[in-house]
Amino acid sequence: MKIDNITIRYMEMDLKAPFTTSFGTFETREFLLLEAVDTDGTSGWGESVAFNVPFYSEETVQTNWHMLEDFLIPLILHKEISHPDQVTEIFSSIRKNNMAKSAIEAAVWDIYAQQTNQSLASALGGTRKTIDVGISIGIQDSIEELVEIVDGFINEGYKRIKVKIKPGWDVEVMRTLRNTFPDVAIMADANSAYRLEDIDLLKQLDDFDLMMIEQPLASDDIIDHATLQKELKTPICLDESIHSLEDARKAVELGSTKIINIKIGRVGGLTEAVKIHNYCKENNIPVWCGGMLESGVGRAHNVALTTLSNFTLPGDTASSSRYWDKDIIEPEVVSEHGVIKVPELPGIGYKINRDTVESFTKSKKHYK
Repeated sequence: MKIDNITIRYMEMDLKAPFTTSFGTFETREFLLLEAVDTDGTSGWGESVAFNVPFYSEETVQTNWHMLEDFLIPLILHKEISHPDQVTEIFSSIRKNNMAKSAIEAAVWDIYAQQTNQSLASALGGTRKTIDVGISIGIQDSIEELVEIVDGFINEGYKRIKVKIKPGWDVEVMRTLRNTFPDVAIMADANSAYRLEDIDLLKQLDDFDLMMIEQPLASDDIIDHATLQKELKTPICLDESIHSLEDARKAVELGSTKIINIKIGRVGGLTEAVKIHNYCKENNIPVWCGGMLESGVGRAHNVALTTLSNFTLPGDTASSSRYWDKDIIEPEVVSEHGVIKVPELPGIGYKINRDTVESFTKSKKHYK
């Protein structure tokens, strides 16, 4: 294939409810939506998962647009590509900026799957027809409110409850949830809110039979996590620390993690995500697919990736209706009793509603 033209759209979608983590609260999701069209007219879609502020990572919506416009798009336009894995090689001279790279690579994978008449899941090597999913719940105004929200999602059948924590919103929260829901799979996500000096506090979480505690320490750390894991019974899952296969290998060899959260944007695309999945499978490290408040496009890529065999833990890819009054794909992603049916149509398997896309577009630019 050869990419003939690319359109970037600056999107803004209102969340149905505020989503609060240890690093901030989001009421509106701003992101970049990218459409690539190859010379035979096939459109592929990708989504940058960067936020408009550098809380989760150093990348932002604005820096991604700069990287796409000035560096990445010029590298890939009109270049012959026989397989999406080549995109990683084409971008290899550009350091980091994984979320910007991933947006283009995702679109190329979508085109490739359509041209080879297979679902994106099949193109990636996935075999599952359904995937199990959990739910991610932000920090609430009170524990009572959190309990009510958790109860609602349990009744909807979600397979795992992930709860954001931070200093002052941690041990009592987990204790209350475990006492209230003794048989539910629960995990805590700290988003790097703690330091190694908090080890005595974090060890208290061992009392609550959690599936895991996600990224308790610094976002770029694997050394202190290894020290912490030796002291905890609860498995540590790394998220922000893992940007590549090499990061995953080093963290596993150091004993820093027992579980890895694979986010497509964070690791630079589907090709690297598959490599990390395969390494973890060979080394008996279970993986799951994390969420970044994606629209239906990013959600569709998450669904496809999660069909690979070592995604043995429920991910964050909940129903579109959990976040949006109206999503930009048809049909929307739907979880029934904690299970999503994997689409079988070629490509991402969902139709883009262009009218809805335009209604959420704040600005756009065309490149050819």
